[in-house]
Amino acid sequence: MRSNVDVIVASSSPAAVPAKKVTTSVPIVFVNVFDPLAIGLVPSLAHPEGNVTGLSSTSAELAGKRLELLKQLVPGLKRVAVLSHPATPSNAKQLEGAELAGRALGIEIQPVPVRDPNDFDAAFEAARGADGLLFLDIALFTTHRDRLVALAATSHLPAMYGYREMVEAGGLMSYGVSFPDMYRRAATYLDKILKGAKPADLPVEEPTKFEFVINTRTAEALGLTIPRPLAMIADQMIE
Repeated sequence: MRSNVDVIVASSSPAAVPAKKVTTSVPIVFVNVFDPLAIGLVPSLAHPEGNVTGLSSTSAELAGKRLELLKQLVPGLKRVAVLSHPATPSNAKQLEGAELAGRALGIEIQPVPVRDPNDFDAAFEAARGADGLLFLDIALFTTHRDRLVALAATSHLPAMYGYREMVEAGGLMSYGVSFPDMYRRAATYLDKILKGAKPADLPVEEPTKFEFVINTRTAEALGLTIPRPLAMIADQMIE
């Protein structure tokens, strides 16, 4: 490496995978990586080995919970278009989880892949006729959240996101890992490594805290009434 750094923090799989390819000696702490086992970052969560460890955003029930919440809000939810980004290392695993959850809930899953922002308009055209949208946890989508939220509003499609930032930008709902909590936990890894601990001796942690956020103004614009049971379990209602 050109820079003499003590530790690398890699946020999400598109950053963590290249970082691992660059160095086998500098400690790497990844944050918000979906299924680090599946994408080859570590051979074991309990014993990560090598120079890489961190915090996974994997939860076996994540896709199912998102679809379940969307189904509670959208009466007669039958078909959900899932926006994905095949170039993201965790994309296939996330999509598989959505398809499994869809079968369990009796919801037809329509994968809608995009390569870059130039595909967004065509993706929403492909999603026409769906009862709702599900966005996978993809950095590209968060980066372009304003445009995607606007397209969802124009298409009049109720959408479930993984990140609260999407809801703060005007999206309908999000359910996912609490990022403030995750980064606070990542700080403890950095502290231990800077004090001499080896990444191989620090087990990968899985998420323990999730948050559910609803944008009430967006729900109203879509003509949706938020059921009281759903409102009661929301961590935040944004107006």
